[in-house]
Amino acid sequence: MKGRKRHILVDTMGLLIAVVVHAAGIQDRDGGRRVIEKARFACTRLQKIWADGGYAGDFVDWVKTFADWTVEIVRRDEEKKGFYVLPRRWIVERTLAWLSRYRRLSKDYETLPRTSENIIYIAMINLMLHRLAPEPNHNGYVMQFQ
Repeated sequence: MKGRKRHILVDTMGLLIAVVVHAAGIQDRDGGRRVIEKARFACTRLQKIWADGGYAGDFVDWVKTFADWTVEIVRRDEEKKGFYVLPRRWIVERTLAWLSRYRRLSKDYETLPRTSENIIYIAMINLMLHRLAPEPNHNGYVMQFQ
C-alpha cells in the first residue's frame, strides 16, 4: 500500500506536541495510540483531547486507562450539508496548513517515516522561531502573521 498518514497532537494554540507518521494502511486508532504513547510523559498537565470521529471506540477508553486523559470526539452534524468548521477541529487543520507551506512536506519525499516526523518537528521549530522573532521585510518592517 502506498502513502502515509500523519497523526499530530497540538495544544490549543496549534503548536505541535507530538507527531507520528506511518503507512496509510494502519487505522487511525492505532496511529492515535502511538501519538499518545509519545506524548504521555511530555505533557503532564494535559487533561482533555478533542479528536476526529476516526478515533472513536476503544481508543477513548484506552487513553483514559493509559494516560488518564479524557477524549472527546468532535462529530459532524448529520443535518448540515457541505463544508463547515467543526469546533476544535480547525486548530489541527490550521496547524496542518501551516506545515504544508514547507516544500519538503508538500509531498511524501522521505523514505523513512521517522525522517518525515523529524522534518515536521523542524518545520514547527522554524515556525515558532519566526513567531518569537519575526524577520523584517526589505523595507525594514516586521511582518506578523496570525
